[in-house]
Amino acid sequence: MGKDLKGKEIGAGIYQRKDKKYSARYLSRITGKRVEKYFDKVNEARKWLAEAKYEEEHNTYGVSSKMTVDAWFDFWVKNIVADLAPNTVRNYTERYKTNIQPVVGRLLLSEVKPLHCQKILNDMNEFYAGSTIRQTYITMGTVFKSALMNDLISKHPMDGIRFTKPVKAVNDIKYLTVEEQKKFLEVAKRSHNYYQYALILELGLRTGELVGLTWDSIDWKNRTLTVNKTLEYRHNNGYWRAGPPKTPTSYRTIPLTNRAYDILMDIYSTKDTRKQSDILSQKLDFVDRHTGEKSTLVMKDLVFINYRTGEPAKNSSYDTHLYKLCEEANIRRFCMHCLRHTYATRAVEAGVNFKFLSSLLGHASIKTTLDRYAHTTKDSMLQAVKQFETKMNEIMA
Repeated sequence: MGKDLKGKEIGAGIYQRKDKKYSARYLSRITGKRVEKYFDKVNEARKWLAEAKYEEEHNTYGVSSKMTVDAWFDFWVKNIVADLAPNTVRNYTERYKTNIQPVVGRLLLSEVKPLHCQKILNDMNEFYAGSTIRQTYITMGTVFKSALMNDLISKHPMDGIRFTKPVKAVNDIKYLTVEEQKKFLEVAKRSHNYYQYALILELGLRTGELVGLTWDSIDWKNRTLTVNKTLEYRHNNGYWRAGPPKTPTSYRTIPLTNRAYDILMDIYSTKDTRKQSDILSQKLDFVDRHTGEKSTLVMKDLVFINYRTGEPAKNSSYDTHLYKLCEEANIRRFCMHCLRHTYATRAVEAGVNFKFLSSLLGHASIKTTLDRYAHTTKDSMLQAVKQFETKMNEIMA
């Protein structure tokens, strides 16, 4: 197993150089020579290595000039990005089949030009929101970048391509005001899902991370919670699916607030007496992104179980329940992800450093955190001015 500069194992055939770049290499059975490439990110190295080995094993060298976009996308989504969060793969597939495939699906990869890519985006302007157009832009860019990295095309057809329709503004991200949060929690205390909602407001978990939380992720002594898996119900297929966190940086260990610790302790005290469905006898396997090895989610060890059915609560059922609570509290409707936005907003208002907040949220970069949560409320603006004024008074005294 290769290692990074800190000695952490990062996968066979991969290691980190002193210049911090990642080397991915393997011995070609066709040429008998070592093949090696360097990358800035470890996940890019892993993807290239997996693709290169697949091509050699299936003797796909020399056929790139005859590969259609449809054929490449099918291979790409099944073998290269299959380990991403299910929602991410689903979004890639939906955007491809709905918007990209009708224009370029039957073309050879080598035939795709910037004009084709621009047409796809232009055709969406009238009927799609800016956020959906952006998703399509990202999907095309990622698909063709992967083809370029594997020498299937000589030039990226997205070079110079832009979309002009505005995406939802940062200030449009929904979060609860302090007053709305108080009203919501007062009503939620009388519901069976109160602990779930309260825990997200304390720790900023994603819904899939909350649903997939198991007791072995709680370190009672050190008072921490580790996010290392997710769980979601696939309505189309009718089964539960475990998976890794959304991105490699979504793996994280979060210190528990006192309220979060008390919530988990209360639930733990009832875990052996609550109703449990036969569904909880399942053990769901998935691939750990960090090690590339199989991990298992033991469903009987889930922290949150529906009190009435004894099963995990489906992601969508939480939103349905939230709507009812909103009506009772006489506040605007919101979904589960709004609670995560609210957690982040309260953290910003409390003066939490953006770098630390980015780590707590499991964002891929601090830019994501800044782009989403650099909004301000009147109270936080006033607080910032007062902090500045206090500092200036110290200087001028």
